[in-house]
Amino acid sequence: MDSKTFYASRTHNSQALIPEQPQDSDADLSSDDDEIEDPDYHPTQEEDETSFDSMFEEEEEEETPNTSSSSKPPPRKKRRKGKNTLKRISVRELDETLEQSTPQDPKKATRRIWKYEDIDKFHVPASVFEAPDAVKTPLQHFKSLFTDEMIQHIAHHTNLYSAQELGDPINCSPEEIEIFLAMLLVMGHVFTFPAMEDYWHHDSRYNLIADIMSRKRFKLLRRFIHFNDNYQFNNSPDRFYKICPLFEILQKQCLLISSSHKHSVDEVMVAFKGTRAGTLRQYIANKPDKWGFKLFCHASSSGITHDLLLYQGASTFFNVPLSEEEQKLPLGSKVVMTLSKTITEPNLSVVFCDNYFTSFDLIQNLHANLGVKCIGTVRSNRMGQASLMSDKLMKKGHGAFDFRSSEGVLAVKWFDNKCVNILSNACRIMPTGSVRRWSKDTRTKVDVPCPSLIPAYNQHMGGIDLSDMLVHMYKTPAKSRRWYFPLFGYILDLCISNAWLIHKRDCALLNEKPLCLKRFRLAVKRYTPRPTQPQPDVRYDNFGHLPLHCYKRGRCNLCPKGVSWWKCQKCNVFLCLNAHQQCFVAYHQK
Repeated sequence: MDSKTFYASRTHNSQALIPEQPQDSDADLSSDDDEIEDPDYHPTQEEDETSFDSMFEEEEEEETPNTSSSSKPPPRKKRRKGKNTLKRISVRELDETLEQSTPQDPKKATRRIWKYEDIDKFHVPASVFEAPDAVKTPLQHFKSLFTDEMIQHIAHHTNLYSAQELGDPINCSPEEIEIFLAMLLVMGHVFTFPAMEDYWHHDSRYNLIADIMSRKRFKLLRRFIHFNDNYQFNNSPDRFYKICPLFEILQKQCLLISSSHKHSVDEVMVAFKGTRAGTLRQYIANKPDKWGFKLFCHASSSGITHDLLLYQGASTFFNVPLSEEEQKLPLGSKVVMTLSKTITEPNLSVVFCDNYFTSFDLIQNLHANLGVKCIGTVRSNRMGQASLMSDKLMKKGHGAFDFRSSEGVLAVKWFDNKCVNILSNACRIMPTGSVRRWSKDTRTKVDVPCPSLIPAYNQHMGGIDLSDMLVHMYKTPAKSRRWYFPLFGYILDLCISNAWLIHKRDCALLNEKPLCLKRFRLAVKRYTPRPTQPQPDVRYDNFGHLPLHCYKRGRCNLCPKGVSWWKCQKCNVFLCLNAHQQCFVAYHQK
């Protein structure tokens, strides 16, 4: 045989024979002829084509009836099972058919190689903040977050909503809204009463509240306070339309706060048990507030919240530009990617998150697209198929750990009270430290080996938990049937929490003693007390009590249904001034 013919490659013009029905190739071959071919025999190309051509000629002769020899056609041979019908196709068509029929498993195609080695060390620089010239007042810190723009926005939409409901606006001013907010801050678990009316009742009157605003005016503002125009909804995909403008302004102000290089992302629940919110209300069993609204927050390790994202189901990312690669990620990964885009120095920053968000793909996408490192606990089915020791073997020794690395990502399993899985591309496993744990055998606390990334995660992951704790310490009373009112109370409390943490940081830079959170919250209020009732020795001295005409009428202080344009010049109270001056005279007589 010619060696060139034997080793020559097939051209695209050559043809191959395959069965028309590929499933017939698996048929039983026991019915084939008992001819045994020589395994060492290799036919030439001419012999091969001649044999195939003769085979087709024989089949054609068998199928063509011989009418010359006899009038009766020869009997047709029965087709045996397992006999393939062949057809001639080009080699190019054969290759395309094989490529389409070959299954392509993406997991097998991107199978990672895990090695028993540590990753490179990543150094996070220490945060440096500029010291202010002087410590700002609590009101200045609060107004830097809850701005005048928000107050004017509330006053405008409150008047608009009251005009739509009553026909006439209640004519509230931005100054009156500030007084209303100050009253809410004082009521927020600092001086708590069983009912709202108890602050004005004569048996339990609290002057710090009752002297600022009357009970009727306070309840009127609370009834008609609004944050957006209901008639401009226009089928918006934003399901938090009623409260969204305040969150947008707050988000802009929080992003202006300088942060450290260690960040955390976690979820927060705003308590609400009503049913008017529909599917916006979520349920999380392991939270202190199990029913409420879910928010995703991004905070620094000091507890200052820098970014927010309201969870509203399928429309959560309606105004967030996402690439095609990011849209394929699960919800937790998309949340971390979205909130990490606002980090000012991503190449020097590390994000900490729990097992609800962390996955191998998230850590790779964060580093590849944003340059942000990540450390987080992870579920066993999201570790990128890391070949770590099983939980059963890990439980034999307290403090045992196993680790592998692949593509710059470290996978660690550590046994504490139970097995903990962690992924990291920022912190190494060496040098290992130790932690104190209780031993049942010795009945004392003993040192347990611990990888270095475990203390780093525990130290910097609690930023969101710290902020949530400060919000719940002195919570604004926001119990209402309107589902958006608890979210408004959360905005107030978050502004107080962030402002107090900034106040503490500034005091530490200037070596001054900061205020506690309760005193800071009370110092935010700014108000002018309304005129109080005159003292008895002034009311009944019968000297200098003259009627004074006012441009705004008020309720008579003596008769329950009287309305007057006249006020006592000395007592500063409204009194009916009819022809006989009965109320005016009776008020100044014992």
